[in-house]
Amino acid sequence: AAREAAELLEFVGLSGVKTTPAKDLTLANLKRLEVARALATHPELLLLDELMAGLNPTEVAQAMELVTRIREKGVTIIMIEHVMKAIMSVCERIMVLHHGAKIAEGTPQEIATSKTVIRVYLGEKAHAGS
Repeated sequence: AAREAAELLEFVGLSGVKTTPAKDLTLANLKRLEVARALATHPELLLLDELMAGLNPTEVAQAMELVTRIREKGVTIIMIEHVMKAIMSVCERIMVLHHGAKIAEGTPQEIATSKTVIRVYLGEKAHAGS
């Protein structure tokens, strides 16, 4: 168990702070710790709820890299996320919800060019210019 824990800490980028109490970790490292805890269960499906929230651009890039590595291990990931850069770069399929209703579903390219998504999230002026 100790070896597996050490491997998971290495995988998520926490081996350098493995002796630091969780209460003293940065927000980014706390999120990595939560991902490591979830991965310890050997999931086939992993739900990530706003993993990028509160992270600075460097931390977002590191989190996106971690999500990519998890996918490469064959784990299916469902992300609830508002950081569009993260969604567009790591997701194969995207479902967009607005007030709980699905307004679009497709590839990142399809979502980026969806008139409905543009109108709902950027407003009528942006929609008129598209």
